[in-house]
Amino acid sequence: MSETAAPAAPVLSTATGSAKHGRRRAARLALRALQVLLALFYAVASALPKLIAYPAAMESFDRIGWGSAGMYAIGALELAGAIALVTPVLQAVAAMALSGLMVGAFIVQLTVFDGQNAATPLILMVPLVLIAWARREQNARLWGLVRGRM
Repeated sequence: MSETAAPAAPVLSTATGSAKHGRRRAARLALRALQVLLALFYAVASALPKLIAYPAAMESFDRIGWGSAGMYAIGALELAGAIALVTPVLQAVAAMALSGLMVGAFIVQLTVFDGQNAATPLILMVPLVLIAWARREQNARLWGLVRGRM
């Protein structure tokens, strides 16, 4: 009797473990896809117009009072964040830094542009915070690299 009862538990735990592994893999792939989409958004839709001095971007930064220097600086930060968002060791830090930029964008939208499009930076912060939290283990690895202990 004990011979028939013993194999049932490992088969069940293997099936459960396999399903759990499959969900984790799917979650990792979904998170990676989200990172790539956000990186493309920041590089193409946000940084590029600033870096090529698109007239609408120039108008916005002139209205803020930062001029072309501020526009190029923000565009460079967004492009660097986009690249770092898909660089494994920099993912969490990039998400936190881009979240900081979005806080600034939200404040500017409220104060300079009377709240027009103020929800956009807040909406973008949601996936960025998720990425920063999910990839938080990369911070220890990055800290080790910075300190020279990899």
